Amino acid sequence: MSTLSEAYTDHPLHLHQIIPLDFDTVRAVPESHLWPNSDDDFPADVDDHDGQLSTAPVPVIDLSDPDAATKLIGHACETLGVFQVINHGISSSLVKEAESETRRLFSLPARQKLKALRAPGGATGYGIARITPFFSKYMWHEGFTIMNNSAIDHANTLWPNDEHARFCDVMEDYQKKINILAEQLTKLIFKSLDITEEEEEEMDQWWVDPSTALQLNSYPSCPDPSRALGLAPHTDTSLITILHQSSTINGGGLQVFKEGVGWVPVVPVSGALVVNVGDLLHILSNGRFINVLHRVFVNQNLQRLSMAYFYIPPIGFRVAPLAKLVNSSGQVPRYRSVTVREFISIKAKSLDKALSFIEN
Repeated sequence: MSTLSEAYTDHPLHLHQIIPLDFDTVRAVPESHLWPNSDDDFPADVDDHDGQLSTAPVPVIDLSDPDAATKLIGHACETLGVFQVINHGISSSLVKEAESETRRLFSLPARQKLKALRAPGGATGYGIARITPFFSKYMWHEGFTIMNNSAIDHANTLWPNDEHARFCDVMEDYQKKINILAEQLTKLIFKSLDITEEEEEEMDQWWVDPSTALQLNSYPSCPDPSRALGLAPHTDTSLITILHQSSTINGGGLQVFKEGVGWVPVVPVSGALVVNVGDLLHILSNGRFINVLHRVFVNQNLQRLSMAYFYIPPIGFRVAPLAKLVNSSGQVPRYRSVTVREFISIKAKSLDKALSFIEN
């Protein structure tokens, strides 16, 4: 079976769509990274969101009571498309270690990081966001993508001797633990949808061989955060995404969009991980669960880090609205059946228009 990494080989990017800015040498935001300074896109003061953003909180759900969590998770997926979880089984020490290793990676000189540059037709390694070609301006961001055993391959080029070993060991441990959490959360989500036994048995294949990716992100301090953007608004391709975001004095930079309300800040909660609905879960739920639009702002004084774990069914798996969900509600399927690989290909070419290409 093909891998998630291979699914991106048909959509190569140009080098200028991969190589990040050398942020250590920049004293002003270059024209290539200057976004329109409009009230629609930016708060008047990115360090003071009062009056600019909704104060509606993102729900924090305790996983120590699975029955209660199932109802709360289903409601959060349906109303906002994002929630935070505590008592999730991943130790705070491991999360801190993973963040520390992420910081160590992005603290390397630019010339050293470029040794692990993502290949034009590749999906792993160092580079800027894959959504970059869809926007006229570049984002204030650098990333490092890990799939399968790619951490070892790329880390060998970043650190001499055995200095890469700790990075690889910590990232491997973090991925193992968060994969267990992703499986647990996905089962709770499907339990909230009350799917059929047949559909549940079919999905048992996912837990055996899911497609996953760990995306490490750095949003360096920015000379003029009112004119820069860490990540432009987008939805995730995944089933679900599990995110750790570093705490900052201004509450973090992640924001999600709620229809009729506006942009809602996802304020870091100590010990919590952020979970958001991706496109594939939106399809499976026949549009009931919101594939939440989100964006990231940057800070003038602080670097912000995050670690996003994308949990995806095997790429050969066919995704379509769940039969029981459609039949019990009398709805018609909003989307046609599509393989994960096919949808990744559509998204790579169309981004925010991808779902419209599979609508019935």
